[in-house]
Amino acid sequence: MGDTLRSLIDWLFEPTRYFLGSLVAILAVLKFRKFFSLPIVIIAFFVFGTVFFVWAFGDPDFNLIVTKPDNIPIIILIASVVFFSWLSLRRAVINDERTKRGEPTLEGEDAKRKVFTWPDLVYTEFICLILFTALLVIWSIVIAAPLEEPAELSRTPNPSKAPWYFLGLQELLVYFDPWIAGVLLPGFIIVGLCAIPYLDVNPKGNGYYTFDERPFAVGFFWIGFVLFWVSFVILGTFLRGPNWSFFGPFEYWNLHKLEPMVNVDLSTYVWVHFLDRPLPESILLRESPGIVLLLGYFLVLPPLLGKTLLKGLFAQMGPARYHIFFHMMLWFGLIPIKMLARWVLNLKYIVGIPEYFFNV
Repeated sequence: MGDTLRSLIDWLFEPTRYFLGSLVAILAVLKFRKFFSLPIVIIAFFVFGTVFFVWAFGDPDFNLIVTKPDNIPIIILIASVVFFSWLSLRRAVINDERTKRGEPTLEGEDAKRKVFTWPDLVYTEFICLILFTALLVIWSIVIAAPLEEPAELSRTPNPSKAPWYFLGLQELLVYFDPWIAGVLLPGFIIVGLCAIPYLDVNPKGNGYYTFDERPFAVGFFWIGFVLFWVSFVILGTFLRGPNWSFFGPFEYWNLHKLEPMVNVDLSTYVWVHFLDRPLPESILLRESPGIVLLLGYFLVLPPLLGKTLLKGLFAQMGPARYHIFFHMMLWFGLIPIKMLARWVLNLKYIVGIPEYFFNV
């Protein structure tokens, strides 16, 4: 029974199933938020998670991964994200119900109660400072620091991983050229965050938790943060092993497990597999299928949807704000498209021009 359950869990954590399952779980939580925001749900989650963790801890492969000094903070990160995400959803559901009844929000009631900075706030902060200092001292004594031997060019770690907060970017390097994954996409994230106050001028939801008043904004944040950041950290920490291959939580990290290099570009699919012809020598002709596809994705799709399905959004935001917003969304959507295309179709690049280091 134990081996069957371990095999089932390893099967579920295959990258495609892991990604789509995480997406479905987030959408289900937001859709049925009134149920998932109940206190009994978070209590049951942590009880079940603790029982599972104790059971799984007996597996040597699982034990070896989760007890690495580098990975212990990730366990705390996962528990913290789950709890505070639930807490925000809980307060949002309560606020939405209070708003329907014409009552003030929880934050509105809290604002009426004044608390002195001294001694109330400073006293609480001082107690927290002492407790966390004691915790860090105990942690540093019990758990060895994750320091390795001096770097040596002839012997590099396998796998070589970035710090946990960069594992999301390191994962993107698998699907895009370095200048896209390490410069362009993070740049769009920064620019997009700066542009939020100018693109989204809806005053609702400022200063209090809500979902009904801001369903798209809250849902997009959940998907963007939990799915495309936290889940990437989990994937890079626990599922990426030697040679950057995928491993299940209970799978032995075999150094000799190699992913078959069968990934091909879109141009190869079109010219060689579909048209049964050799790749053209002209770069533009060779990559014309991918270029046409990207031009349609970025130039044709926004105005087409603005005149059909998203006509209301286009009228509400105006041409300039709509196109800036939509192009940000298209770059965001390109990430899961490339990931799923790599995992399901073995598609390497939509446009692959290694001669000029332009690979999308």
